[in-house]
Amino acid sequence: MENNEMFDRAERLLGAEAMARLRAARVILFGCGGVGSWCGEALVRSGIGHITLVDMDSVVPSNINRQLPATSLTVGKPKVEAMKRRLLEINPEAEITAVNARFTAENADAFDLGSYDFVIDAIDSVVDKAELILRSTSCGSQTTLFSSMGAARKLDPSRVQVREFRDVKGCPLAAALRSRFKRTGVYPRRKFKAVFSDEVLPAPVSGPNGSMVHITAVWGMTLASLVIRKLAQR
Repeated sequence: MENNEMFDRAERLLGAEAMARLRAARVILFGCGGVGSWCGEALVRSGIGHITLVDMDSVVPSNINRQLPATSLTVGKPKVEAMKRRLLEINPEAEITAVNARFTAENADAFDLGSYDFVIDAIDSVVDKAELILRSTSCGSQTTLFSSMGAARKLDPSRVQVREFRDVKGCPLAAALRSRFKRTGVYPRRKFKAVFSDEVLPAPVSGPNGSMVHITAVWGMTLASLVIRKLAQR
């Protein structure tokens, strides 16, 4: 199948010049779980030509209800490898790099964030997320950060929205990040957009928070739309 046929409908909407920008764009996606996996799917289906996937986890049965690469056949496999296989099945000509690792302050220098056009943050850990935000917003203006706030304990997809991080209200994860920045005295060096919802359902008595695919998929698609719209507008 020719790429010009594969992306015909996208080109009809965006135009040839925008599609060329999507093919040339370099995106690094941190987190291939409930949010990040759907973001990666939307990006490759839209014509993004270069995607680096970063995640340290392997697929477990509890992922199957909401994560794109999680099926009965992929349980036990690294998420980035399952995602890479999926994305290349969609577009074999895409350049997909899988990094089976966790982004931390200790290994952050191994990721040349400034070499990417877009950094997508779909990390759950507050500590690692804060580090990624600080480093991404310290890159040059050629690198754009889009960040996912917490998608757990949500049921209403109509309340998923996008705002600058400083304007995010009603999100416990955003509040935890702000508290960390205030406590350390180190703040993001420039504005960035975040996907969030102000819906908060009761927390479980014990164990991890619950989440559903109709939320995480909308969340990931919304992140992807930020990349696509920015490239379409240039």
